[in-house]
Amino acid sequence: MRKLAIGAAVSGALALTGLAAPTALADSPDLTFGAVTVNKGKPIPVGTKAAVTVPVTYSYTRPDDFEVDNKNSFLGIALYRGALVETDNAIEGAAKSSCTTTATTDTTVTESCSTKLTIDPRENLFEGADATTWKAAAVYTEQAIDEDGSDDHISFHIGSDVWGNLGTAKLQRISKVTVNATPEPVVKGRTLTVKGALTRADWNTGKYAGYKGQKVTLQFKAKGASTYTDVKTVTSGTGGALSTTVKASKDGSYRYKFAGTSTTAAKTSAADYVDVK
Repeated sequence: MRKLAIGAAVSGALALTGLAAPTALADSPDLTFGAVTVNKGKPIPVGTKAAVTVPVTYSYTRPDDFEVDNKNSFLGIALYRGALVETDNAIEGAAKSSCTTTATTDTTVTESCSTKLTIDPRENLFEGADATTWKAAAVYTEQAIDEDGSDDHISFHIGSDVWGNLGTAKLQRISKVTVNATPEPVVKGRTLTVKGALTRADWNTGKYAGYKGQKVTLQFKAKGASTYTDVKTVTSGTGGALSTTVKASKDGSYRYKFAGTSTTAAKTSAADYVDVK
C-alpha cells in the first residue's frame, strides 16, 4: 500500500510527500470552509494513460485582515483516501484558486472559489483500491524566501495547514466494450454469433484487463429505427469475453451495453451492422 502525506513543495505548489505527515504552522490561519464540490458531484472515470482534469468549487471564510496573495501564500484542494495524517493515497490540486467575495462582516470575509484538479493515472493511481470514494481537503501553504546572499546566508521556510473531510469525489476505472456479429451477411433465420469483450483500466499494470462476471446487455436496432431494444443479458467470462447467439430476422445493428459498477464506469460498444439476406 502506498503511504503518502499531503504537503507543500517549493514555489508554493501543492505536492505529495512520502516523508512525513504535515504539521500546522506556528500561527495557523483562522479559516473555515464550506463544502467542496469536485467534478460537479459526478464520478470521475480515469483510464491508464490520459490525465483527466476536473473543476473544483468551494467557499471559505477568513479574517478581514488575512489574504491569500498567490505569491507567498496559496490555497488549493487535494483528494485523499485513508487517514488525513497518513493517507493511503493523495492527489494534489492546483496551488492557486480564483476567488470572489460573496459576504463580509466587521471582522470576516467569505469567498467563493474555483480551481482545477488533474488526475494522471501514471502518477497518481497505483492499485484497484484507488477506484473508490475519496475525501477532499483544503491545503493552505505559505513560504518565506531570503535569497540575498550578500551576508553569506540564504533561507527558505515553508509551512502548510490542511483541513480534511470537506467533501467527496468518486474515482472509477474507464471500461471498454467491443462487439462483432458473424457471419456477415447472414441468411434470414440463420444463427448469428455475437462476440465481444469487456475490459477496464488496470492501474497496477497501466493496461486494460478483462472484467469477468459482469452483466452486459446485447441490444439491437433494426434498419430505419431510431432506438435500440434489449435482446438478452450476457455474463462476461474469462478475459472479459462476451458471446451469445441470436436468430437473424432483419437488417440492423447490434451492440453491447455495460451499465457500470461502483468502481467501473458504464460503457456502450460501437454498433456492428448486419445485412440479412
